[in-house]
Amino acid sequence: MRPDEFLRALAQLPPTLHDQAFDLRRYTRDTGCGDCHRVGDAVRLALTAAHYDEFTSATDLLDSAELLAAEHTEHAGRIGPARQGSGCGPRPDRRQRSRGRVVRWAGTSAPLVAATDASWKGRAGGIAYVVSDGHYGLRGRGTGRLDPTGASRVLVDELRAVEFLLTAYDEMPVGTTVLLDSLSALRYLHRWQAGETGAMPPGYSLRQRRWSDQPTLVRLAGQVAHRPDLVFAHVKGHSGHALNEAADGLSHMARRRREESFDLRPRAHALVEAFLRDWHAAPTC
Repeated sequence: MRPDEFLRALAQLPPTLHDQAFDLRRYTRDTGCGDCHRVGDAVRLALTAAHYDEFTSATDLLDSAELLAAEHTEHAGRIGPARQGSGCGPRPDRRQRSRGRVVRWAGTSAPLVAATDASWKGRAGGIAYVVSDGHYGLRGRGTGRLDPTGASRVLVDELRAVEFLLTAYDEMPVGTTVLLDSLSALRYLHRWQAGETGAMPPGYSLRQRRWSDQPTLVRLAGQVAHRPDLVFAHVKGHSGHALNEAADGLSHMARRRREESFDLRPRAHALVEAFLRDWHAAPTC
């Protein structure tokens, strides 16, 4: 269960169940531990029951999850860490391979500022984000016969870059400013914040995805609609703005990596480190 899915489901719970479910949150993440998986199943079923206003069932399921979690903790304590192994830890998330952080800026106080960008050329594209607290990400993608992107390829990727940013956090810090150099993408984000979540770029396919319960932009629209505190603002591209230039550079790297062979990670990290140094040194940051 993705963090954003859990948080959306959590918001539907009454106060009496909210804290109980939140305390069991770690069990909803994919691990190699069968006991953790059983606890997570009970939590997910409870959230589903609450979605359909079956709060009595949700309460029973959360109570069962707590009991299973307590039994698992007791058992793990008896066998000791040497035999317990690493199965209770989260499985490596492939999505994290395309993310990184310049830890020097990890202590940056809120509100944060982020920039996203996208690049497309020929049959390859790239999306990226950079945040003032050192987080960054870049991801390349190709296209094919079943590509759901549609005709608005650059616009859709600009919006995908925002979704890529928001999923970098369990919950995006309150009051974060997200800078885009695409006015078209910005208009969609503002419409979604205003509640027009059905508005989608022309040609974007809403067909069922094999790898997700919702298309990326549908998921993003729902996220944005529930986050009126996020500020989506325009920044002029190629104007020397450090965060925008960093995101632009990363998106180009991700696109080129689809067709060229080079060591992406150290180059990306060095680029982000340099631009963040400039950003934090500037008197207006």
